[in-house]
Amino acid sequence: MVGMGWFMCMMLMVCVISCGEAAPGAKFEDLYRSSWAMDHCVNDGEVTKLKLDNFSGAGFESRSKYLFGKVSIQIKLVEGDSAGTVTAFYMSSEGSNHNEFDFEFLGNTTGEPYIVQTNVYVNGVGNREQRLNLWFDPTTEFHTYSILWSKRNVMFMVDETPIRVHKNLEDKGIPFAKDQAMGVYSSIWNADDWATQGGLVKTDWSHAPFIASYKDFKIDACEVPTTTDLSKCNGDQRFWWDEPTVSELSLHQNHQLIWVRANHMIYDYCFDAARFPVTPLECQHHRHL
Repeated sequence: MVGMGWFMCMMLMVCVISCGEAAPGAKFEDLYRSSWAMDHCVNDGEVTKLKLDNFSGAGFESRSKYLFGKVSIQIKLVEGDSAGTVTAFYMSSEGSNHNEFDFEFLGNTTGEPYIVQTNVYVNGVGNREQRLNLWFDPTTEFHTYSILWSKRNVMFMVDETPIRVHKNLEDKGIPFAKDQAMGVYSSIWNADDWATQGGLVKTDWSHAPFIASYKDFKIDACEVPTTTDLSKCNGDQRFWWDEPTVSELSLHQNHQLIWVRANHMIYDYCFDAARFPVTPLECQHHRHL
Protein backbone atom coordinates (compact mmCIF):
# COMPACT_ATOMS: atom_id res chain seq x y z
CA MET A 1 0.00 0.00 0.00
CA VAL A 2 2.88 2.36 0.69
CA GLY A 3 4.26 1.72 -2.79
CA MET A 4 0.86 2.29 -4.38
CA GLY A 5 0.40 5.52 -2.41
CA TRP A 6 3.78 6.76 -3.58
CA PHE A 7 2.89 5.86 -7.19
CA MET A 8 -0.45 7.71 -7.02
CA CYS A 9 1.26 10.75 -5.53
CA MET A 10 3.83 10.79 -8.35
CA MET A 11 1.12 10.40 -10.98
CA LEU A 12 -0.79 13.30 -9.43
CA MET A 13 2.33 15.46 -9.56
CA VAL A 14 2.89 14.57 -13.21
CA CYS A 15 -0.72 15.42 -14.03
CA VAL A 16 -0.53 18.76 -12.26
CA ILE A 17 2.66 19.70 -14.05
CA SER A 18 1.56 18.54 -17.50
CA CYS A 19 -1.98 19.93 -17.26
CA GLY A 20 -0.63 23.22 -16.01
CA GLU A 21 1.79 23.73 -18.89
CA ALA A 22 0.68 26.21 -21.51
CA ALA A 23 1.47 26.02 -25.22
CA PRO A 24 4.97 26.99 -26.32
CA GLY A 25 5.75 30.64 -25.74
CA ALA A 26 4.41 33.12 -28.27
CA LYS A 27 6.15 36.11 -29.77
CA PHE A 28 5.90 39.32 -27.78
CA GLU A 29 3.89 41.11 -30.48
CA ASP A 30 1.32 38.31 -30.64
CA LEU A 31 0.23 38.85 -27.04
CA TYR A 32 1.54 42.25 -25.96
CA ARG A 33 2.19 45.82 -27.05
CA SER A 34 4.13 48.71 -25.58
CA SER A 35 1.89 50.79 -23.31
CA TRP A 36 4.14 53.76 -22.55
CA ALA A 37 7.62 55.07 -23.42
CA MET A 38 7.72 53.02 -26.61
CA ASP A 39 11.36 53.98 -27.24
CA HIS A 40 12.24 52.31 -23.91
CA CYS A 41 10.65 48.98 -24.93
CA VAL A 42 12.92 47.12 -27.36
CA ASN A 43 12.17 43.78 -28.99
CA ASP A 44 15.42 42.04 -29.88
CA GLY A 45 14.41 38.79 -31.54
CA GLU A 46 13.27 36.40 -28.80
CA VAL A 47 13.99 38.86 -26.00
CA THR A 48 12.07 42.02 -25.14
CA LYS A 49 13.75 44.61 -22.92
CA LEU A 50 12.29 47.37 -20.78
CA LYS A 51 14.67 50.22 -19.98
CA LEU A 52 14.67 52.69 -17.10
CA ASP A 53 16.84 55.81 -17.19
CA ASN A 54 16.59 59.27 -15.68
CA PHE A 55 14.18 60.28 -18.44
CA SER A 56 11.59 57.49 -18.21
CA GLY A 57 10.64 53.98 -17.30
CA ALA A 58 8.60 51.76 -19.62
CA GLY A 59 5.80 49.24 -19.75
CA PHE A 60 3.82 46.85 -21.90
CA GLU A 61 0.31 45.40 -21.77
CA SER A 62 -1.59 42.45 -23.20
CA ARG A 63 -3.64 43.01 -26.33
CA SER A 64 -6.62 41.19 -24.76
CA LYS A 65 -8.25 40.83 -21.37
CA TYR A 66 -8.97 37.57 -19.58
CA LEU A 67 -11.05 35.97 -16.85
CA PHE A 68 -9.28 33.01 -15.22
CA GLY A 69 -6.36 31.01 -16.56
CA LYS A 70 -2.59 31.09 -16.37
CA VAL A 71 -0.10 33.73 -17.48
CA SER A 72 3.67 33.20 -17.44
CA ILE A 73 6.72 35.19 -18.47
CA GLN A 74 10.41 34.46 -18.16
CA ILE A 75 12.21 37.48 -16.71
CA LYS A 76 15.85 38.32 -16.09
CA LEU A 77 15.93 41.21 -13.65
CA VAL A 78 18.22 44.24 -13.60
CA GLU A 79 21.83 43.23 -13.03
CA GLY A 80 24.21 44.90 -10.60
CA ASP A 81 23.06 47.92 -8.61
CA SER A 82 19.27 48.00 -8.99
CA ALA A 83 18.52 49.97 -5.82
CA GLY A 84 15.48 52.21 -6.13
CA THR A 85 14.03 50.38 -9.12
CA VAL A 86 10.90 48.26 -9.30
CA THR A 87 10.09 45.77 -12.02
CA ALA A 88 6.47 44.61 -11.99
CA PHE A 89 4.54 41.76 -13.61
CA TYR A 90 0.85 41.80 -12.81
CA MET A 91 -2.76 41.35 -13.83
CA SER A 92 -5.30 44.11 -13.32
CA SER A 93 -8.78 45.20 -14.24
CA GLU A 94 -9.72 48.85 -14.72
CA GLY A 95 -11.27 51.51 -12.48
CA SER A 96 -11.07 52.44 -8.83
CA ASN A 97 -12.96 49.27 -7.84
CA HIS A 98 -10.44 47.10 -9.64
CA ASN A 99 -8.96 43.67 -8.96
CA GLU A 100 -5.22 43.12 -9.24
CA PHE A 101 -2.57 40.43 -8.69
CA ASP A 102 0.99 41.76 -8.36
CA PHE A 103 4.53 40.53 -8.64
CA GLU A 104 6.82 43.44 -7.75
CA PHE A 105 10.58 42.95 -7.80
CA LEU A 106 12.26 45.48 -5.52
CA GLY A 107 15.81 46.29 -6.54
CA ASN A 108 18.77 46.43 -4.19
CA THR A 109 22.43 47.41 -4.01
CA THR A 110 24.97 45.11 -5.64
CA GLY A 111 25.37 41.87 -3.74
CA GLU A 112 22.14 42.24 -1.76
CA PRO A 113 19.16 40.06 -2.69
CA TYR A 114 16.19 41.17 -4.70
CA ILE A 115 12.95 41.26 -2.71
CA VAL A 116 9.80 39.87 -4.33
CA GLN A 117 6.60 41.50 -3.14
CA THR A 118 3.20 40.05 -3.99
CA ASN A 119 -0.10 41.75 -3.41
CA VAL A 120 -3.78 41.08 -4.07
CA TYR A 121 -6.44 43.74 -4.67
CA VAL A 122 -10.13 42.85 -4.57
CA ASN A 123 -12.74 45.51 -5.34
CA GLY A 124 -10.10 48.24 -5.07
CA VAL A 125 -8.76 47.11 -1.69
CA GLY A 126 -5.15 45.90 -1.45
CA ASN A 127 -2.80 46.09 1.54
CA ARG A 128 -2.19 42.33 1.35
CA GLU A 129 1.57 42.44 0.85
CA GLN A 130 3.91 39.52 1.32
CA ARG A 131 7.66 39.77 0.76
CA LEU A 132 10.29 37.10 0.25
CA ASN A 133 13.86 36.59 -0.89
CA LEU A 134 14.38 34.16 -3.75
CA TRP A 135 16.51 31.02 -3.49
CA PHE A 136 18.53 32.02 -6.58
CA ASP A 137 19.99 35.15 -8.18
CA PRO A 138 17.24 36.40 -10.56
CA THR A 139 19.65 38.68 -12.44
CA THR A 140 22.01 36.08 -13.94
CA GLU A 141 19.52 34.07 -16.01
CA PHE A 142 15.84 33.88 -16.91
CA HIS A 143 13.28 32.43 -14.49
CA THR A 144 9.57 31.82 -14.98
CA TYR A 145 7.01 33.84 -13.01
CA SER A 146 3.38 32.73 -13.24
CA ILE A 147 -0.08 33.65 -12.00
CA LEU A 148 -2.68 30.86 -12.03
CA TRP A 149 -6.19 32.21 -11.47
CA SER A 150 -9.23 30.00 -11.01
CA LYS A 151 -12.56 30.22 -9.23
CA ARG A 152 -10.92 28.48 -6.25
CA ASN A 153 -7.86 30.66 -5.73
CA VAL A 154 -5.04 32.78 -7.10
CA MET A 155 -1.64 31.08 -7.12
CA PHE A 156 1.69 32.90 -7.53
CA MET A 157 4.51 30.66 -8.77
CA VAL A 158 8.25 30.97 -9.41
CA ASP A 159 9.63 28.26 -11.73
CA GLU A 160 6.40 26.36 -11.00
CA THR A 161 7.03 26.49 -7.24
CA PRO A 162 4.05 28.08 -5.46
CA ILE A 163 5.06 31.02 -3.29
CA ARG A 164 1.59 32.26 -2.40
CA VAL A 165 -2.02 31.09 -2.58
CA HIS A 166 -4.94 33.46 -2.08
CA LYS A 167 -8.06 31.36 -1.60
CA ASN A 168 -11.66 32.04 -2.49
CA LEU A 169 -13.36 32.49 0.90
CA GLU A 170 -16.69 33.83 -0.30
CA ASP A 171 -18.39 31.26 1.91
CA LYS A 172 -16.90 33.24 4.84
CA GLY A 173 -18.26 36.52 3.51
CA ILE A 174 -14.92 37.63 2.02
CA PRO A 175 -14.98 39.03 -1.56
CA PHE A 176 -12.97 37.24 -4.24
CA ALA A 177 -11.79 38.43 -7.64
CA LYS A 178 -14.00 36.62 -10.11
CA ASP A 179 -16.16 39.13 -11.98
CA GLN A 180 -13.75 41.54 -13.67
CA ALA A 181 -11.68 40.79 -16.75
CA MET A 182 -8.00 41.58 -16.38
CA GLY A 183 -5.20 42.64 -18.65
CA VAL A 184 -1.62 41.45 -18.17
CA TYR A 185 1.08 44.09 -17.64
CA SER A 186 4.74 44.61 -16.92
CA SER A 187 6.71 47.77 -16.22
CA ILE A 188 9.90 49.17 -14.77
CA TRP A 189 10.06 52.47 -12.93
CA ASN A 190 11.88 54.51 -10.32
CA ALA A 191 10.46 54.01 -6.82
CA ASP A 192 13.38 55.10 -4.66
CA ASP A 193 11.01 56.79 -2.22
CA TRP A 194 10.10 53.33 -0.86
CA ALA A 195 11.50 50.38 -2.82
CA THR A 196 14.93 49.83 -1.21
CA GLN A 197 15.24 49.75 2.58
CA GLY A 198 12.10 51.83 2.90
CA GLY A 199 13.48 54.56 0.64
CA LEU A 200 16.79 55.01 2.45
CA VAL A 201 18.79 53.90 -0.61
CA LYS A 202 18.22 56.05 -3.68
CA THR A 203 18.63 55.23 -7.36
CA ASP A 204 22.18 55.78 -8.61
CA TRP A 205 21.59 57.12 -12.12
CA SER A 206 25.25 56.68 -13.01
CA HIS A 207 24.39 52.97 -13.34
CA ALA A 208 21.53 53.61 -15.79
CA PRO A 209 20.08 52.36 -18.00
CA PHE A 210 18.50 49.67 -15.83
CA ILE A 211 17.22 46.87 -18.05
CA ALA A 212 14.74 44.05 -17.35
CA SER A 213 14.64 41.32 -20.02
CA TYR A 214 11.69 39.11 -20.99
CA LYS A 215 11.07 36.06 -23.15
CA ASP A 216 8.83 32.99 -23.53
CA PHE A 217 5.48 34.77 -23.30
CA LYS A 218 2.55 32.51 -22.41
CA ILE A 219 -1.11 33.23 -21.79
CA ASP A 220 -3.42 30.22 -21.48
CA ALA A 221 -6.58 31.88 -20.23
CA CYS A 222 -10.19 32.62 -21.09
CA GLU A 223 -10.18 35.64 -23.38
CA VAL A 224 -13.23 37.89 -23.04
CA PRO A 225 -14.68 39.58 -26.14
CA THR A 226 -15.59 42.69 -24.12
CA THR A 227 -15.06 43.58 -20.46
CA THR A 228 -18.83 43.48 -19.94
CA ASP A 229 -19.42 40.08 -21.53
CA LEU A 230 -18.03 37.48 -19.14
CA SER A 231 -20.49 34.68 -19.91
CA LYS A 232 -17.95 32.69 -21.93
CA CYS A 233 -15.58 32.47 -18.96
CA ASN A 234 -17.82 32.66 -15.91
CA GLY A 235 -20.56 30.21 -16.85
CA ASP A 236 -20.96 26.50 -16.29
CA GLN A 237 -18.23 25.43 -18.71
CA ARG A 238 -15.24 23.79 -17.05
CA PHE A 239 -11.74 24.73 -18.18
CA TRP A 240 -8.49 22.92 -17.38
CA TRP A 241 -7.74 25.38 -14.56
CA ASP A 242 -11.03 24.45 -12.88
CA GLU A 243 -9.87 20.89 -12.26
CA PRO A 244 -8.96 20.22 -8.60
CA THR A 245 -5.68 18.60 -9.65
CA VAL A 246 -4.64 21.97 -11.10
CA SER A 247 -6.33 24.63 -8.99
CA GLU A 248 -5.64 22.95 -5.65
CA LEU A 249 -2.16 22.35 -4.28
CA SER A 250 -0.85 18.82 -4.53
CA LEU A 251 0.92 17.36 -1.52
CA HIS A 252 4.27 18.16 -3.13
CA GLN A 253 3.24 21.75 -3.91
CA ASN A 254 1.97 22.21 -0.38
CA HIS A 255 5.35 21.10 0.96
CA GLN A 256 7.04 23.53 -1.44
CA LEU A 257 4.89 26.41 -0.19
CA ILE A 258 5.63 25.56 3.44
CA TRP A 259 9.37 25.49 2.60
CA VAL A 260 9.21 28.88 0.88
CA ARG A 261 7.37 30.46 3.78
CA ALA A 262 9.71 28.96 6.38
CA ASN A 263 12.97 29.79 4.61
CA HIS A 264 12.40 32.82 2.40
CA MET A 265 9.45 34.87 3.59
CA ILE A 266 10.47 38.10 5.33
CA TYR A 267 7.11 39.87 5.65
CA ASP A 268 3.46 38.82 5.80
CA TYR A 269 0.73 41.39 6.33
CA CYS A 270 -1.25 38.81 8.29
CA PHE A 271 1.24 39.13 11.14
CA ASP A 272 1.76 42.91 11.04
CA ALA A 273 -0.02 43.98 14.24
CA ALA A 274 1.18 47.57 13.85
CA ARG A 275 -0.69 47.98 10.56
CA PHE A 276 -3.54 45.64 11.46
CA PRO A 277 -4.33 45.61 15.20
CA VAL A 278 -7.25 43.36 14.26
CA THR A 279 -6.08 40.44 12.16
CA PRO A 280 -7.56 40.68 8.64
CA LEU A 281 -10.53 38.38 8.30
CA GLU A 282 -9.04 36.22 5.52
CA CYS A 283 -5.93 35.64 7.63
CA GLN A 284 -8.08 34.13 10.35
CA HIS A 285 -9.43 31.42 8.07
CA HIS A 286 -6.41 29.82 6.44
CA ARG A 287 -2.64 29.72 6.70
CA HIS A 288 -1.44 30.22 3.14
CA LEU A 289 -2.17 33.71 1.82
